[in-house]
This record gives sequence, structure tokens and C-alpha cells, in this order.
Amino acid sequence: MNPTHIIDTAHALADAARAAILPYFRADGLGVDNKAGQGFDPVTEADRAAERVMRDILALRCPEDSVLGEEFGHHAGTSGLTWVLDPIDGTRAFLSGTPTWGVLIAVSDENGPVYGLIDQPYIGERFEGGLGRAQVTGPQGTRGLATRASRGLDQAILFTTFPEVGNADEGAAFRAVSEQVRLTRYGIDCYAYALVASGQIDLVIEAGLKSYDIQAPIAVIEAAGGIVTDWIGGPVHEGGRVVAAASHEQHDAALSILSRFF
Repeated sequence: MNPTHIIDTAHALADAARAAILPYFRADGLGVDNKAGQGFDPVTEADRAAERVMRDILALRCPEDSVLGEEFGHHAGTSGLTWVLDPIDGTRAFLSGTPTWGVLIAVSDENGPVYGLIDQPYIGERFEGGLGRAQVTGPQGTRGLATRASRGLDQAILFTTFPEVGNADEGAAFRAVSEQVRLTRYGIDCYAYALVASGQIDLVIEAGLKSYDIQAPIAVIEAAGGIVTDWIGGPVHEGGRVVAAASHEQHDAALSILSRFF
């Protein structure tokens, strides 16, 4: 593992994804396909274009590494490292014109993510964590990332993407936590995890995530001093039910409620 090579490559991927995606954002005539058999799981040409260009770069720069992407699946490698790509996390936000979607890039080994980026091309913010890095670069320059200090659940700010969270039982568990916090907000996809890492909010609780949804946020939040687990405190880099917390106090308080349901 060459940290400099990984970091430089991740930024090259993010730069290329920005260039591929932005011409489609808020553009007339954006085509949308539905990947879901039931319900609505949208994908656009912007998603596909971004993942293609990132895979092309990896084929040149990291040919021995594996690649796992939301749109084009898994490509096996031999190095023991996997690049985990979500070209647009928050496609519903993207096609609605809201700037809360992002590009997720992670590098993982057999134990989970070692480095990650959460990039928001339209705002121009890039959050990175792992391999000695914990910083955000954006319109206000570059600064370090650090999660919020410990505080009681009654002082916490909680986010999730969908009000229903998951199935009925998962939704009930989430609402039990929500009833105890100071403020609950909804609907900003991967940007909520960036807010945990940057010290703005305390908790994100979600269900039904895939590995490409969560590996980059895990790396960024943990580098900033936070904690990301499943709802019973175990590893969650393969996806599922996720709790991302600023500190042990918020994390323990959320788990003590969620664990009653499962």
C-alpha cells in the first residue's frame, strides 16, 4: 500500500467525476431510468458517466486493485485493495436540483475502508479521511475535520435520509431515538456524514445501505474522531443498518435505544 499513490489517485477520480457530472446537473432533458422492480430507484447518465471515467483512471493507475461500483458492479483484482465507488450518492437529490448529493470514493482492505472521500462537486467541498488525513477543502479554504464533543442525547442533532428509514421495525427504532434528541432533520444523503465529520451534527442513523454507500463516510468520520457501526455496535462496512456518531456518548445512547428493537 502506497498512501501517496492512493491519495493522489482518489483526488484524480474525484476531479474526473466532477467534470463528468456537472454538465448534467440542473440541465434540461436529463434522462432518468428506474432500476427498481417496484418503487423508484433512479439512475442517470451522469451516474454512469462518472463511474466510467473513474474506472478508466483506475485501470491505468491501479490495474491490480479490485473495483466495486454501484452502476457497473465488481471487477476482481489481485492486490488486496478494493476501490469502492458511488458516482452519485443521492441521485434523487441530483435530479431534483438540490446540492446535497455527492461522489463517494473509498479504498478498503480485508478489514474495511482505510481512506475515503466525500466530494460535492457543485458546492466545491471535498471531505477526506484516512492515511493520516482528516480535512475538508472548499470555498472557505482547507481546514481540519473534527467531530463534535460529547453531549447528551437531549442536545444532539440527528439526520437520516428517508423519514421511513427502512422497514416498519427499523422506522420504529429510529423514531424512538428521534424522540430523545434536540433536533431531527431529513433528506441530505451522504452530506449528512460529512456534517458529522465536520463537527456540525451528532448522529446519522440509516438502514438498508450498501457497501458503496457507507465505506467512504466510515473512513472520513473515523479520521475525524467519530464512530460508525451497525445498530448493535459491530462492523458495518458491508452495509446494512448504520449509526454514525460524533463521540462515544452519542453513539452509546443511540445504541441503547436501537438495540431494544433487534
